[in-house]
Amino acid sequence: MTLSCIQQPHEHLNAKLDNGILTLAIHRPKAKNALYGDLYLWLAKALDEADQDNSVRVVILRGEDADFTAGNDMQDFMKFVKTPFDGKAGDTPPFVVLKAAARFSKPLIAAVRGVAIGIGVTILLHADLVYSDNTALFQIPFVSLGLSPEGASSKLLVEQAGYHKAAELLLTAQKFNSEKALDVGLVNSIEDDVYAHAQKQAETLASLPLASLKQTKALMKHNLDEIIKCIDDEAVVFMQRVAQPEMMEAVTAFMQKRKPDFTQFN
Repeated sequence: MTLSCIQQPHEHLNAKLDNGILTLAIHRPKAKNALYGDLYLWLAKALDEADQDNSVRVVILRGEDADFTAGNDMQDFMKFVKTPFDGKAGDTPPFVVLKAAARFSKPLIAAVRGVAIGIGVTILLHADLVYSDNTALFQIPFVSLGLSPEGASSKLLVEQAGYHKAAELLLTAQKFNSEKALDVGLVNSIEDDVYAHAQKQAETLASLPLASLKQTKALMKHNLDEIIKCIDDEAVVFMQRVAQPEMMEAVTAFMQKRKPDFTQFN
């Protein structure tokens, strides 16, 4: 099997396979690695193919340079909102990549520098090992955009962080640093050279029996069907929120560089 991400590389996703380690590096620096429809689907395809390809033993997901990802590209998101979609909410591009990450049966390592916003945080909940450095700045901004949680974050973040810590991150939508991410269990450790550390951990995992790694991960994720269902259920609510006036107020305020006024809504 030939990996599409290697054979026909995407302009905004650099892929390198070396000694069983597939590194997927988002490369859109002018937009702080913001994601859009085609890039979401390409990333999901890369994960799905890597899961089936025997030459891949471990995947590292990271940004190419200074940022992980700023989340949804707002201009692309607004085009999507204005385009009629007749399918299932869970089949839209962001949820496709989140489910691909959740289903991935081999070790998945995430390395975070700079911004990790929105899906840049929720996808971390589906990685096995997550490392950041002190430049990392996280945010789960959905409530502040008039939206709701995605990626099974309403379930997984509560399980990892506990209810009160999860509520603080999900309800306030405030930005938080690596120390906070470590405190809530979102990252394993804070590293000076996070990319080098992720590579070293990947090399360790790649040297171990893949069948044992996959079986161990499957045992830990025995509730995978429940996680996928939660992603789909959250997607339905999320897409309902997209059509509400609160989101339009948030986007308009963002474009006008002012603070949104949600007091007019109940």
